[in-house]
Amino acid sequence: MSNLSNISFIKINNSANINSKTNFESDNIKYNSSIKITIWIYLSLVLFEGALRKWILPQLASPLLIIRDPIAIIILYQALKKNLVENNFILFIFISISIISIPIAVVYGHGNLIVALFGARIFFLHMPLIFIIGKVFTISDVIKYGKYLIILSIPTTILLSIQFYSPQSSFVNIGVAGDTNGSGFGAVGDYFRPAGLFSFTSGNVCFYCLVLCYILSFWISKEIYLNHLVLIISTLFFVIAVPICVSRTLLFQIVISFIFVLLAVAGNKRLLFKILLFVIFLAVFYPIINGLSSFQESSDVLSERFTSANETEGGLHGVFFDRFLGGLWGAIFSDNAYKLPYWGLGIGMGTNVGAQLLSGKAIFLISEGEWGRLVGELGLLFGISLILARCYLGIELLIKSYKKIKNNNIFPWMLMSYGFLLILQNQLGSPNSLGFTVTLGGLALASLNHNYA
Repeated sequence: MSNLSNISFIKINNSANINSKTNFESDNIKYNSSIKITIWIYLSLVLFEGALRKWILPQLASPLLIIRDPIAIIILYQALKKNLVENNFILFIFISISIISIPIAVVYGHGNLIVALFGARIFFLHMPLIFIIGKVFTISDVIKYGKYLIILSIPTTILLSIQFYSPQSSFVNIGVAGDTNGSGFGAVGDYFRPAGLFSFTSGNVCFYCLVLCYILSFWISKEIYLNHLVLIISTLFFVIAVPICVSRTLLFQIVISFIFVLLAVAGNKRLLFKILLFVIFLAVFYPIINGLSSFQESSDVLSERFTSANETEGGLHGVFFDRFLGGLWGAIFSDNAYKLPYWGLGIGMGTNVGAQLLSGKAIFLISEGEWGRLVGELGLLFGISLILARCYLGIELLIKSYKKIKNNNIFPWMLMSYGFLLILQNQLGSPNSLGFTVTLGGLALASLNHNYA
């Protein structure tokens, strides 16, 4: 498999030596310009788009759904203007298939141009930003974003707790466009899965999975990048948030991230000592948190959710292999995949917005799994081509990230503990999931720029 630098915008300088005493303030920020500011706006909107649609500007909920689209256009324009767009095979696949799929969808598929444009914009406008962020951002920006996210997670967990114990009709639980039915989802007894800052619970889960990547990175990194007290408080608040999220995906991600930690510390005494300190910290403070009646109550709700899901979805196979991995195998090798029209049913049809425009209901017209959606929308040829392109990008990033561990750069590896599956199979039809996929991919790529972190 070829080197990632041959297929992406970013040219990784493996000979870069950063003195161990630097705190990254002396990084050569070549692109400290308007494009970096625009990227920060994009990343901030990923986090606060839901708050805008629910509480601040509910009357503009529909147009705010695509509020990041014009920002993405500006970033692409700025990148072209600064000659940051280089020949890239993966990018070529993303853009060419998305453009070709528009007339195909109109002529041979669902026939709705708006739906086709909405679906095509995923790979035409947003996914290319992964490479631009990777080239424009420095390791300082990656760490700065992590600090910002960690601090934000503390008040977010407070909000989450209030939502969890409040009725769906309350202001904190109001849905998109002022929906008084609430933004909670999947009731377990008298409790709902809260959405936090986001329009839907999936965004909340993505947020805490990313927070976990940074918490573990700051705990085991060589240098101290975050105030110890802030790191301790954010870790405790993350533990509190886990059962309140009522998410099996978050639980699985905790397991995966810790597996990545163990792979990183294997044979590294310094990292092993740091992770032992983290384990001791949890061993000391977890009994205190567990003694809180509210924590026990939310833990019971999560346990009930996990048990009921196992019973209805076929245990570990149904919960993990079919749902968590997105039905990757079935998307390609099921009988339905070979019964589809050669050109598929039309790009955009598998998204909730596309379904709403075509059928009047925000349902899964094709497949709940991402690979199944791509094959269903685009047919086997184009659908599998996009799947392979995403797999190639994810695997290359994972390999590069692992190699950086020996240079004391733990950030790309820990970011890929979550970003790997996002790049491969995250549901890009959802604006929340799309935003976090771009964020994780861009940050992971940017964090490869330096040997020392």
